[in-house]
Amino acid sequence: MNYFEESLKLHGEWKGKLEVVSRVKVGTKDELSLAYTPGVAQPCLEIQKDVNKSYDLTRRWNTVAVITDGTAVLGLGDIGPIAGMPVMEGKCVLFKEFGGVDAIPLCIKSKDVDEIVKTISLLSGSFGGVNLEDISAPRCFEIEEKLKACTDIPIFHDDQHGTAIVCGAAIINSLKVVGKKIEDCTIAISGAGAAGVAICKLLQKLGAKDIILSDKFGVISRTSRTGDDYTAKLALTTNKNNVNGTIADALKGADVFIGVSAPRIVTKEMIKSMAKDPIVFAMANPTPEITPEEAKEGGAVIVGTGRSDYPNQINNVLAFPGVFRGTLDAKAKTINEEMKIAAAKALASLVSDEELSVDYIIPKPFDERVCKAVAEAVKQAAKDTGVCRE
Repeated sequence: MNYFEESLKLHGEWKGKLEVVSRVKVGTKDELSLAYTPGVAQPCLEIQKDVNKSYDLTRRWNTVAVITDGTAVLGLGDIGPIAGMPVMEGKCVLFKEFGGVDAIPLCIKSKDVDEIVKTISLLSGSFGGVNLEDISAPRCFEIEEKLKACTDIPIFHDDQHGTAIVCGAAIINSLKVVGKKIEDCTIAISGAGAAGVAICKLLQKLGAKDIILSDKFGVISRTSRTGDDYTAKLALTTNKNNVNGTIADALKGADVFIGVSAPRIVTKEMIKSMAKDPIVFAMANPTPEITPEEAKEGGAVIVGTGRSDYPNQINNVLAFPGVFRGTLDAKAKTINEEMKIAAAKALASLVSDEELSVDYIIPKPFDERVCKAVAEAVKQAAKDTGVCRE
């Protein structure tokens, strides 16, 4: 199937992937009076007295805003917020189909960090959470940080944290297969944008001691230029041997390669330079940093990509529906590191030790256990860390 042509045809037929469906009937005078005026005044007054009642008396408890500025849409780059709407609608469909979460796409026509933060902050009372989507780095870091400081609902940038959770789960299980411990491994990450930085931070929380980040300018070290303030800070806690050079230099002796960068930048010769039994996650889409075939030829034991036509697909749909389902069910005010780690471990646990293999390190996207397992773990972590509203 030519997915591009068929998708364009279907989008023309669908004329949007979402619609609003009423949950109540208003076929009689009494039904109208209960759903709307005069009866609706009473729940309004209850919420006025206690804003948290909005989670009990409106659909806010199950509604998430999916928000973009259109600056980093899929592999298309800065195509603008309106052009990004088909992706945001699709994301909302996944929220509903996989997590039972109502999601609303909002595309903001601004690239100004403070304007975006102000807009989302003003709208935050309508939602139980916000999923930031396809916003370029480093602006995405600043937007997320400022929103967390000025709102009291969960803020989650899926390109960062969803990717990190699924990648973290895949790393947990891959290391079991090859018989290594994360604290003993050198992990090379290509790409220091939203996904790369978040993956790095989560793997550090999971115990990684030596992570080497690189971007299009080369390895990030304490003696090289370190890009923006966010990667400069990471340079202080990564690359313990202060490696300099290119991704080829970072890969020498590395146990794990994680690519969230650009197509065809890694060769099988580079894979051959890695440590024994290397793990390779080449997740650039649609064309990975190295093809699975070439990675295997270079000696990779386990290979993962972002694609559905190869084993071990690192797909965010394994994370965000369950993360938000658990967060909303807990009435959590935030999504903290403990909740993300709980999600990664829950996802990894769905593949038993008996099932683990080089081609099966992570559940499939359509595994019906995924959302429930992740949601329950996230909800419990929210309770354990005291971030629930009640």
